[in-house]
Amino acid sequence: MLLIYTHKITNRLTYTARHLFERILGIEVIFTSTVEDFIKHTGPKLTYSKQPLQNEFFIRSNDLLFEQGINDLDIKVSDWEGVPCFFRADDKSTVPYDIFAASFFLLSRYEEYLPHVKDSVGRFPAKESIAYQNNFLELPVVDIWAYRLLNLLSERFPNINNVQRNYSCTPIINVTTSHSYKFRGLVRGLGGFFMDLGNFRLRRLAQRTMVLLGFRKDPYDNFFELVDIHKKFPVKSMFFFQFAKYSTHDKNISPNNNKFRYLIKSIADYSIVSLSTSLLSSTNKIVLKEEKEQLSNLINRPIKYSRLRYNRVNVPMTYRTLIETEFTDDFSMGYTHEIGFRAGTCTPFYFYDINMEVRQPLKVHPFAVHDYALTSFKTREEIFEKMDAIYKQIKGVNGEFIMVFSNELLGGEHKINWMELYHSLLRRYYV
Repeated sequence: MLLIYTHKITNRLTYTARHLFERILGIEVIFTSTVEDFIKHTGPKLTYSKQPLQNEFFIRSNDLLFEQGINDLDIKVSDWEGVPCFFRADDKSTVPYDIFAASFFLLSRYEEYLPHVKDSVGRFPAKESIAYQNNFLELPVVDIWAYRLLNLLSERFPNINNVQRNYSCTPIINVTTSHSYKFRGLVRGLGGFFMDLGNFRLRRLAQRTMVLLGFRKDPYDNFFELVDIHKKFPVKSMFFFQFAKYSTHDKNISPNNNKFRYLIKSIADYSIVSLSTSLLSSTNKIVLKEEKEQLSNLINRPIKYSRLRYNRVNVPMTYRTLIETEFTDDFSMGYTHEIGFRAGTCTPFYFYDINMEVRQPLKVHPFAVHDYALTSFKTREEIFEKMDAIYKQIKGVNGEFIMVFSNELLGGEHKINWMELYHSLLRRYYV
């Protein structure tokens, strides 16, 4: 058990310290603001304040964890023995940076509360982030800082005990369009046919005809092939199905289509199935609750996990909506077109609502790779080189490697055989 002395115990501090010590390092932590209790404690301990009490393990605190609300911060990223870090501490500090404040800044998505220009679908752009601008987006810096802190503490307290967690790999299949041609109804089917014809997409027109006549399988219908692949590896696979009404941004099969419903129920026999929300439901609690309840009734299981359309996380409102509709876990924290760690960590963490200054019960599972971020690479070798680098970082801190793929990309016709590549990635990274 580690004791932390501070001049003021705040929700921000307890939230951040528990993520670093308990969830990443497996060390139980307690807090005190009483000097006498700190002095009497005979086990591992540290001071987090402006000045040390004596000659103890000391981290000089930045003001961030003792403030409330959002302020305009002047952040200068520096180098800590090869790893980027910020909130520099003075020479008295055992750790040269306030990694508690830096971790809170990233985990809380503090920068996403600040004014910024959203992209075309209303998302926080990766290029606006401190990690992208300072070239550490592909590093799980929060986890790296935690292990460096553990090394320093172990030098001072050789008997400090931590429960080492295990690396894990979680493949996610995101299903916002389950079929390219089938089950779309007469009107949508004819509309697609004449659109292909009018644009002289003859190859697609021929494929559509073959599928609808039953001579060829729908290219997006690769679900049981994926199930068979997942059976080969001891991984926790997850399928997120969109179960929403048709709209401009949400064009999946109707939730009332019996064959679509049977498909979802069949996949639920082999894997975790949960909800990929529609764009409308991410801002409309009534619609979100309806989608959640309908999918739950279909598979006869509670729906607790979510993935947001386009990974459109707008803090804090999006997560408040998920909490109010009784979701417990979300898997949308990442960038669709950039590889890396949006929140600076590869460890699931709880959402901290800065406006309310409280840790909320929603657990956020950050993904490192979305398949569309891989489409910018021209060869398999380039993809493996990038993925190997990300895997090495996550494995080095015993984190969780979450990768998101869509049945659309895996079933499409490309120069790269994405299904075979996906199989190879799981074989390569499941341990």
